[in-house]
Amino acid sequence: MRKNCLNILVTSSQLVPTISKTLLYGLSGAFEIENIYSSAKIGKESCFERIATRFGRKCTYVVIGDGRDEEVSAKQLNWPFWRVTTHSDLAALHHALDLGYL
Repeated sequence: MRKNCLNILVTSSQLVPTISKTLLYGLSGAFEIENIYSSAKIGKESCFERIATRFGRKCTYVVIGDGRDEEVSAKQLNWPFWRVTTHSDLAALHHALDLGYL
């Protein structure tokens, strides 16, 4: 994890299966349980709004995803969106983070 950064997971699945998957796949070190949100009942945009309310509007948010709903919700809040559909997309994201572009 990067200094002064926080990973937040927003999923369209229910919370219990998502938390179980983070443990199963060894991602629990990247996402603290209180920073996992489910948009199953309220939608992505509402989740993003809750996150902005919790952490403030002065933070820099970057939405990373593969779906159109994440992209639309991010754009409505004027947050950058990084589409990830392949391993090379993740490599490019890592490079952009290293260079300080995001």
